[in-house]
Amino acid sequence: MADTKREIERKYESDESGLPDLTGVAGVATVIDKGVAQLDATYYDTVDERLAASSVTLRRRTGGSDAGWHLKFPVSPGVRDEIQAPLSDSLPRTLAGLVRSRVRDAELVPLVRLRSDRDVRDLVDAEGQLLAEVSVDAVQAERLSGDGGTAQWTEIEVELADGVDPAFLDKVEKRLRKAGVRPSKSASKLARALAETAPKKLAPRSFEDPVTAGDHVLAYVRAQRDAIVELDPAVRQDAEDSVHSMRVATRRMRSTFKSFGKVLDREVTDPIGDELKWLAGELGVDRDREVLHERLSAALDEIPHTLVSGPVAERVSHWAGDRPGGASGRLIGVLDSHRYLTLLDTVDALLADPPLLEAAGKKPGKALSKAVKKDFRKVTGLVEQALELDPGSDRDVAIHEARKKTKRTRYAAEAATPALGKSAKDLVKTMKSLQNLLGEHQDSVMARGTLRELSAVAHAAGESAFTYGLLYGREEQRAAAVEAELPGFWDGVKDATDVL
Repeated sequence: MADTKREIERKYESDESGLPDLTGVAGVATVIDKGVAQLDATYYDTVDERLAASSVTLRRRTGGSDAGWHLKFPVSPGVRDEIQAPLSDSLPRTLAGLVRSRVRDAELVPLVRLRSDRDVRDLVDAEGQLLAEVSVDAVQAERLSGDGGTAQWTEIEVELADGVDPAFLDKVEKRLRKAGVRPSKSASKLARALAETAPKKLAPRSFEDPVTAGDHVLAYVRAQRDAIVELDPAVRQDAEDSVHSMRVATRRMRSTFKSFGKVLDREVTDPIGDELKWLAGELGVDRDREVLHERLSAALDEIPHTLVSGPVAERVSHWAGDRPGGASGRLIGVLDSHRYLTLLDTVDALLADPPLLEAAGKKPGKALSKAVKKDFRKVTGLVEQALELDPGSDRDVAIHEARKKTKRTRYAAEAATPALGKSAKDLVKTMKSLQNLLGEHQDSVMARGTLRELSAVAHAAGESAFTYGLLYGREEQRAAAVEAELPGFWDGVKDATDVL
């Protein structure tokens, strides 16, 4: 069993003078001496330090009030999500899964040992509420691989108590700065230990600002790769919107391969695109049904109670498939699968040695603009085709195809925005609006199909199908409203690429 908490803290350099007097901090009524604790933590990572490269830390710590396994993910500067598991000899499976997208098949090994004497003070307000914990940590670091380098230093750490306004840390920092204390140059103890115990200091890998068309496309692909890897732990924990966000990242990458086939060789990227399509499909199994369930439930809530005939809500919920909290076992199985981890390795290999074509070396303006315009022309053809068709299944299909190409154009414009500037940014906004409009129509199509299924099941069970028919009619009206709005909307956007 693992628990998650949001950790908000700041670190400062310390010298022999120790901790300044903090009784003058605004809001602090009492500073309570909590004594000294001995902490012993072993940090785990791959030999090539994949977790450290992502500012992720995994440790097993004894001593103090929270002995156990701790896994920390960065949220923003000074803010991390810490997942804790009980102390055990081996890494808990829950935590192992949360780092799998970064570690993959590599072995996690003891990398650094940190032993600290922690002198703790609690900052408490007039009502006795804990505001922050302040500690002076005397740290001894030992690298457990390579030449076994060592280092030692003293630092001050201020950790905000749960539920306290983060602005309180500014008040503490003001007092510390007045006493001559300055913020630490290292983001964490581990980062400092790795830097100071390394056999030789390796410059972190960096990517220069994109110059060529290929640079811009690869930067966008790299951003989607990073999003997939970083969202993996959130999906496993069933964090809100995580499945949808990961699915969007897979679609963005796949779309980029298609849009910029003159930049990256599609003989190499098409097989990767097929695997991304598989992953998006797996992520969508639960997500699509969840979204449709929310739509039908909301529509049902809008109907007067007197017009609800039979156990409609129960049938909708049963169709959706209620599942307990946490990601489904099926989805975690996908993320643990060899196929998924191989996909991540394949994308890494592509970014390390990209299959660049001639257009990749050209200036981005012309090459990227040409690709975006090509995608937009496809949208134009599909929208105009849909407008010429009579209402019905053929028009529904044409609108759905237009929606898919609209998303592709939007993603292409996103990739091109750093090079093309405002014109591409405006196109992204326009395509998003069109995508939302066409998406509303497609959601109605899917909802009507589901209502037909539910109506047939209810009828077979001897129940009234009246409410399903009522909901169906309302969905028809919603789709008709989109179709009525589309011609005017399209007139305002069909020349959107003229400025590219």
